[in-house]
Amino acid sequence: MRSVPIVADSLPARIIARCANPRPGASRRRPPSPPLKTHLSPRDLALTLAVVALWGYTFVPIKVALDEVPPFTLAALRFFLAAVPVVFFVRPPAMPWRNVVAYGFAIGVCQFGLLFLGLKLGMPAGLSSLVIQVQVFFTIGLAVAFAGDRVRRHNLVGGAIAAAGMVVLAVYKLAGGLTSTLVGFALVVAAAFAWAAGNIIAKRGAGDHGADMFALTVWSSLVPPLPLAALAFTFEGGWAVPHAIASMSLLAWGCVLVMSYGATLFGFGSWNALLHRYPTALISPFGLLIPVSGLASGALFLGESLAPVQIAGVALVFAGLVVNVYGLKMRAWVARRP
Repeated sequence: MRSVPIVADSLPARIIARCANPRPGASRRRPPSPPLKTHLSPRDLALTLAVVALWGYTFVPIKVALDEVPPFTLAALRFFLAAVPVVFFVRPPAMPWRNVVAYGFAIGVCQFGLLFLGLKLGMPAGLSSLVIQVQVFFTIGLAVAFAGDRVRRHNLVGGAIAAAGMVVLAVYKLAGGLTSTLVGFALVVAAAFAWAAGNIIAKRGAGDHGADMFALTVWSSLVPPLPLAALAFTFEGGWAVPHAIASMSLLAWGCVLVMSYGATLFGFGSWNALLHRYPTALISPFGLLIPVSGLASGALFLGESLAPVQIAGVALVFAGLVVNVYGLKMRAWVARRP
């Protein structure tokens, strides 16, 4: 197996390289994966849009459930129900167990643990949903460094346009009076890096071992519940946590099931499969639509209004994604013009 170049002698780099490049014989080997596709098929484009729309909509059940359950407890329930009882009916993924544990720890414990801790320490929820999307750029950078991906010019142009739209949305939030603590901001950025690391662990695991991404999502969901439960016990009232769970309404449990089966099993399972089939720079920028979908869901289901500045930011995000996905076809069309 070819080695993975390490671009920085740092602990995160060594961890990602270790998970991405396990020892020979650590798991059952599969034939090499087919070359990455460079154009999204209509079916996969629809799947990508469905995933990010669902993730954006998930902010609605999260807000509803948080009225009854504190955040770490909610996250622990989310991953516990994503794993049990489905884990009894799905075979383990054909990849080293350390990759499975690393993915579950990165996505379940670090991403959500750091995100919720940042919220607790002063980072506003609306601003967090925007800041955590820097995972798009972390993911692309890590994919170039550790997964051998290449970034084309239209990917950079499209990403820059979409990022400008995110800046417009963030500035609107800040102009509206939102403030953040430095610690809270740093924790959300760290959560974004954890999400990106999880993306690369899954992408490399699928490429090297042909692992089933749905199986990876199910089995890795066994990792977060205990660490998140410990965080809940520490920060959310100790023995008051079981009482909060026992007092949950049917509506709150329904919200947890949407997060477990929709956002986690369907969402992350499909997202990882897409990252396996396509270049990271083609798929990852669609994550910038998550807060856009969140804004639309808030307007539809929670009665929240959209300001003209927000609409302009959303338009920039969409324009950037169009360039990212159809940039090659657009260049070819321009070249054919007389």
